[in-house]
Amino acid sequence: MKMPSDPIILEFLPEFVEDWQQQIKEKFGPYMADKNTDDMYRLGHTLKGTCFQFGLDHIAEMGIELMELVKKEDWERIQPMESKLMDAFVEAQKFVESHSGDNT
Repeated sequence: MKMPSDPIILEFLPEFVEDWQQQIKEKFGPYMADKNTDDMYRLGHTLKGTCFQFGLDHIAEMGIELMELVKKEDWERIQPMESKLMDAFVEAQKFVESHSGDNT
């Protein structure tokens, strides 16, 4: 799994990762419960775009997968995406923590 190396991206990555963890915690469950295709698709689309920009291509690919599952309304396969995404962001957070000085 490739992580970003650009120093500017690395500077903003901790906040980015934290923000996404919060968004997934707050939004995924309610979207899932309501079978809200519009907002769940938008979540996947935003995830895809922003994660590609931050060099987290493996998470961006999950955003694409989420979008495809939403198009099919495959809620059974959408459900486990929440924990997969959270696990990926936890891994990204560990990467950030291991590659940062005390810059905050």
